[in-house]
Amino acid sequence: MTIKRLALFTILLTYLLIVFGGYVASSKSGMGCGPEWPLCNGDIVPTLHGETLIEFTHRVIGAILGIISILLFAHILRREASPLVRTVGFWMLILLIIQVFLGALVVLKDLPTSIIASHLLIAMLFLASLLWIWGRTGEKAHIRIDADDYSGHQKGIKRHFSIVLVLLLLVFGFGAYVKHESLGMVCGSFGCRSSILPVTGPEMIQTIHRGLAFISALYIFFLVFLSFKKGWEEKLQNRLIFSAITVLIQIVLGVLTIASSIDISWAMLHVAAGTLLFALIAEARVYVGSEVFMKTRLTIVTNHPVPNKTEV
Repeated sequence: MTIKRLALFTILLTYLLIVFGGYVASSKSGMGCGPEWPLCNGDIVPTLHGETLIEFTHRVIGAILGIISILLFAHILRREASPLVRTVGFWMLILLIIQVFLGALVVLKDLPTSIIASHLLIAMLFLASLLWIWGRTGEKAHIRIDADDYSGHQKGIKRHFSIVLVLLLLVFGFGAYVKHESLGMVCGSFGCRSSILPVTGPEMIQTIHRGLAFISALYIFFLVFLSFKKGWEEKLQNRLIFSAITVLIQIVLGVLTIASSIDISWAMLHVAAGTLLFALIAEARVYVGSEVFMKTRLTIVTNHPVPNKTEV
């Protein structure tokens, strides 16, 4: 199996694990194996029913992901010549180790919110590293473009996507806190009980989560507008349009989750859409620095040469 195919499989498995982790949290099954790790209720394979079945399934998916990730890293060391891809593969492995450690702490310390939030954020960074490996493996070499506007063009777009990724990580971090502290219903769909503005601490935390999500959504819509105004590459425009559609779906799911009093089905879909959005933005950020993007930009620059600075 090629590195790209193995990386894609690992990405899909990571996505499944993150979403299923949301189901574990929503169904309050986090202690389904008791305060034990790696054993489950004292057994390697426990009696599977109820919360135990849910938590044990989550652990099995995680174990499979760990094995596949190590296999991916071994493939990178053997077959990938790029030092940069090897470096990202190394960090992918480090993130995996941290993730396993945090997963154990979550159980052994009886589901502390701060560790659960950190566990989720590391999972998102791990997903981003896999997307980078998938998108950049096999590139021959960087293509140099002498056009004056290229460097600023690429760096500017990278900066935009990096800001969105940071915003989304903050949304996930506060969202995990809201979820595990059961603060999801302290505010209604469009306000906090009888007031529009938050008053209590829990209301402020929930409002910060929503505010960050709102800013992230506006930023993505702005990037869609900017991509057409500045004439960004068509493939990048398509990525942004797909991201904007996912944002709209995520907003609807967020409202339905609150309207249903945090029904598990809607909560799961909310997590799934949010994780997909993060993956889309992360993949677009990887694409901007890729050989494919540079080749496309080279074609544009060649067909539309930049005038000399001394020319009028």
